[in-house]
Parts: sequence; C-alpha cells; structure tokens
Amino acid sequence: MSFAKPITGLMPPLLLLGLSAAALLFDPFGAAKAVRGGLFDFYESHTPHAAPGNAQGDPQSDQRVALVTLDSGSLAHYGRWPWSNQGLSDLTRAIALAGAGGIVFTMPLDRPENASFPAPPQSVPAVVPILLGVGGLTPHPITPVEYRGDKNPFAAVPGFRAGAGPLEAVAVAAQGMGAANLIPDRDGVVRRMPLLFRMNTQLVPSLAAEGARLAAGEKSLTFTTDEGDLFARGWGITGIKALDSFGHAIPTDRGGRFWIDYAAAPEQISAAALLSWELGPEALKNKILVLDTPDDMVATPDGPATRGAVIAQGIANLITGSVLARPSFALAAELGGLILAGGVTLLLMARLRSHWAALFAAVILLAAFYASWFAYARDRMLIDAGTPAIALLVVLAAGALMRLREIRAARANLRLAFSDSLPSASIEKIAHAPALLSVEGETRTITYLVCGVRGLASLAADYKDDAAGFTRMMQRVLTPLMDQALAHGGTIDRLTADGFAAFWNAPLDDTEHALHACEAANGMAIMSARVSDELAQERKGLSPGIEIGVGIATGAVIAGGFGGSGRMGYSVNGNAVNLAQRIQGLSHQYGPALVVADETKKLADRGFAFLEIDSVGLGGPPVTLYAIMGNPVSRASPKFRALTVFHDHIFQAMRKQNWPMARELIAQCRQLSGASHKLYDLHMTRIAYYERHPPGAEWDGAFRPVLE
Repeated sequence: MSFAKPITGLMPPLLLLGLSAAALLFDPFGAAKAVRGGLFDFYESHTPHAAPGNAQGDPQSDQRVALVTLDSGSLAHYGRWPWSNQGLSDLTRAIALAGAGGIVFTMPLDRPENASFPAPPQSVPAVVPILLGVGGLTPHPITPVEYRGDKNPFAAVPGFRAGAGPLEAVAVAAQGMGAANLIPDRDGVVRRMPLLFRMNTQLVPSLAAEGARLAAGEKSLTFTTDEGDLFARGWGITGIKALDSFGHAIPTDRGGRFWIDYAAAPEQISAAALLSWELGPEALKNKILVLDTPDDMVATPDGPATRGAVIAQGIANLITGSVLARPSFALAAELGGLILAGGVTLLLMARLRSHWAALFAAVILLAAFYASWFAYARDRMLIDAGTPAIALLVVLAAGALMRLREIRAARANLRLAFSDSLPSASIEKIAHAPALLSVEGETRTITYLVCGVRGLASLAADYKDDAAGFTRMMQRVLTPLMDQALAHGGTIDRLTADGFAAFWNAPLDDTEHALHACEAANGMAIMSARVSDELAQERKGLSPGIEIGVGIATGAVIAGGFGGSGRMGYSVNGNAVNLAQRIQGLSHQYGPALVVADETKKLADRGFAFLEIDSVGLGGPPVTLYAIMGNPVSRASPKFRALTVFHDHIFQAMRKQNWPMARELIAQCRQLSGASHKLYDLHMTRIAYYERHPPGAEWDGAFRPVLE
C-alpha cells in the first residue's frame, strides 16, 4: 500500500493551467480583453488628470489642440443641433478670424446646403470627415499612406465595404479627409484610436491622424511594419508596429490602433465666445480646433464623452507622442508569468502544503500588480496583471480542491490501514503530506515499547467457563493501555493475545521519543492499576489482580512497509525491537513493571526517576537496565536518593565479585522504603550461582544465564 501523492492528482490543475494560457493567448471569447480593459480603466481613473485648458507644464498636454463646445449661448442663438449652413459658416469664420491653424469637423458635410459652404477651405485649413460603413457620396481620401518594410502591413487594419464622404466642393477645398469612426471594445468603451481604415482596396486615414498631420504640416502618413518583431502574432501576416510621423513613433497594435491617454484633456473653448468675438485675433494662433457635436456620445474610461472630445484627445496624443503603449512583448511576458507562477504554485502544492502555495501566489500577485501599476504610472506602459491573476487564482483553487480531495482520500485510506496503530494527529499530518510515510524503507533511531499482561495463563484459568468474558476482560485491559501509547504519539506495531508493541519517532519525527515512550509506560501503569481495581470490585475478589510488564529500548532500526501478497503494513525491525521484547520478558523477575535499557534512560533521564536494577548480556555487549520509579520530584526525595546510593554500591560490589559485601548491602537495602524484595531475591540467587561458578577475571558484570 502506498500513500505517496499520485501524479494524476496534478493533472486537472495542470490542464486548467494550459487552458488558461491558451485562453490568454487566443482570447476566443474576448474575456481577456474585457479584464484587461477594466484594469487599464482602473489605472486611468486613479491617475491625476489635468483640468481642460489648464495643463501648462504637463508634458502630456498639448496647447495646440482645443475642443469647440456648443454651449447654451450658441444653442440659444442658432437653435438645436444640427445647425444650418449659416451657423456653421459663422462659427468657421469666427475661428479663422481668431487665428486658428486649422479646424477638424466631426459632423458629416454631405447635405445639399453644404455646397455653398465656402468658409472652411477659404478661411482656415480644414479636415473633413468620412463615415465608413454607411452609404452616401463616395469619398476619395487625399493623403498618401506609406510604410517602411518589405511587406504590406495593412491587411490587419479595420475594413469596410462602403463609406460616405463630404460634398465634392467641400472635399476639393479641404486640406485633409479622415474617417470619424471610433471602434469600441466589446464592452462598448472606446480605449483605442484607429489611425487607418480600409474601404475595399482604398486606405482611409482616421480623422485624428489627419488632424495631427495638419498640425504637424506633413504631407503623408508613414507606418512601420512589425516584420522584425519576434513577439508579433501575425501568424505569417505582416501588421503595423507604429506610426512613424510627426517627429516620433506612435506604437500601435497590428491593426494600427493606439491606446488613448485620457490623462490630459484638451482645452475647451465655448462656441458662444467665438461667435461673440470675445477672443482676440491671435487668441487661437496655430491651434487645431475640433468642432464638437453634443448629440454624438460614446463611452470612455472616464465616462460618457462626445465623439469630438475623443478625437481631440487622440489628436493631442499624436502631436505630443504621449500615448499609452502596450508593447508587443506584453502578451508573451504575461503568458510566461502565468505559466511560471502557475507551475511553481502547483509544485509547492504538491511538495509542501496548500497554504505555502497560496502564500506564494499572493506574493506573486501583489508583485505583478505593483509592477503593472508602476509601468503605467512611470512609462504609460500597459502590462496586464489582471487576466493572469484571475487565471492563477483559478488554477490555485483547482489545485486546492484536488489537494483537498487527495487529503480526504489519503485520510480515509490511512484510517482504514492505521486507525488502530497511528494517533489521529499523525494521520492528519500524513494525509496533508503523504511523503512523511515512507514505505520504501529508511533507517531511523526509534524508541520501542513492549507491553504484556503478566500471568495470562492464570487469568485464562479463572475464566475457563466464560470465554467471551475473558475476551471482553482482555479488551478492557488492553484498550486503555494502547490509548496511552497513542495519546503520547506512539504508533501501535504488533498485537498479541497478552499485549502489544508500540514505537516512537516513526513514521513522523519525534525528537523526544524516549521521553514520550516513558510517559506512555507510566500512564499504562496507572491505567492497569485502575482497571485491576475495577475488575476486583466487579468480581468481588474472584479475579486476580492485573499486572503488566513493560520493556523499552532505543536504537537504530529499519522502518518502512513490510508484508507481501498485496498486504503491507508500516513497521520497524532491528536490535531495539528485539531488545525491548527481551526486556519485557525479563521484567517479571524484577518486581517494578516498567524497565528500560540504558540508551532510553540517557535520553529520558530529565523526565523520570530511574533506578539501576540489572546488567544483562543478551547476545551482545552488556545492557544496563533501569526501572522507572517516578517523576523528577521522586528523584529528588531523600528515600530515592538513599536507594540509588545503595544500588550503586551493590552493583559495584558485584562487578568486583565481592560477594559478601554485596550480600551485606542487599540486606541493608531491604530495610529501605521502596525496596523490591523480588529484585533482591533475584540478585541473592545470582550471587549464590556465582559463588559456585565464578565468572572469571574478565567478567564484564553482566549476567547471561537466565534464572527463573
């Protein structure tokens, strides 16, 4: 039987880790984009924003872009939007007289009355809109689009089959023509600004790109391909890497979209102030004005905004180059981080306990979110910590559930196999860490205890007419004794008709194994006396008293799984086992019930009062035996100290073969309190034996023939 954790227990969370990585890579349902967008929105909402028109000194703001808002004063004069041609002409003329460098219209200029609308081309350079995806006048963009690279990168840009442009007279006079389309994410929020579209085979710049080109005074738009980018995920199709215009590179995704930085809103100018000539002739010098329309709203990370406000924000970002950047290596870094963190988490869960894996995951998540926020706050770089964090938590939860399932299964198997031999605390520890139960075999230093009921034959004779009663009586005697072994951390090894064996420091470590074994033996002596009294009262003196003998030895053994034919149990084997059995067999000669070997006495000396009672040769070097006579308080008593001194002198005299002196000391010792006459009778018999059979000059003081 093996309780080692099977590798199959890791397969479900490993499979889930693989699926999470695939979902992060391919994002078939858009969940990763949604989480990523929500995280970046959170960063956006917690970044200090410059007030519109009050962003001097902010490196992300640009005072060359302003938004013309239709306020209550202008609406009161010209009525609700859309205005007539006269209203647009008046507003455009006012913008020109204020010295503006250009104007960007965001509303369609395809109505018939716009044909007589000469203001934009004649008074101020203008960029007019195209609406893609709707029918109308066929647009003819005028700005050349170029690319740097060997392959055409425009296959991935958003494509439309149709579009509606301005009237021909307006288009001819305009300095630029761009698509006013905004493409929100799946949740409806506009986070990225397209720079380029395809209308069938024709390339159409966006209104924001055209507005920035007008401000920069450039004639064309130049893009860089992602051909040399190791992290580009084009699956063989070349895409866009950046817009290389306006004096700097604007990083984009493969489809030519850049992330809008909403941190510094453009200046807002009231249309009423323009129409009332409140602004001087140089007030708007060289500014690019974006004409806003109040009825065209979109969702942004900062809340609802007009289309014109978003386009103006995009133009300002392009002019300054201060856009949010999601580098091409971001996904690879997020994917690698997830796989590495998930793998280490599952490894910790397999090798250690689940809480270590959870602690590691928590530290990794905190570090990932801090790094993500730091990259955003310092470099305006977008690194997604949210999606990998969710995936890691799912993997951790799956691993924890599988771990819990394995623990329950291991606990059930352990209880089935060791419910009568292992303490419940040990079963719980092994269930959480099955590797603690090594059935392959290992050398350990253990303390072995053998407990037996003395005089079993006479007890059986007393119950000769009540076999069931004898069985019940033995169960009643042995159960509290075994409970003492388990209560002190012992493992029950073998059961016999008259007793059992137990050991400490296997399979779990127990640095105080000798002390705990002696404590268990002391408890057994107390419980056996209690049960003996109860039986005597129940049987009215007909039952003989219950006496036990306990032998304890400490030493190196081989611990592991022993058995065959499909049956296996955890046990130990070695000299300490044999020695404890021999000591228990000899214990009835000494009187005291609890006898330990010298190595056990050394390790547990601080916890008990030990009295030397014999030195025997059991097929090897001499072994000194000690009786447990009480706790440390007993050891400090004058009576015990006197008894110890006498015993020291008795054994010294015997080792020197001074038999008369030994006899005299034993005679004096019999008068002391706590003396065991059975023990002294044994030694008097041995002295007589040695007097008849002298042991010789090389004698080591150990008695080898066993006298009954």
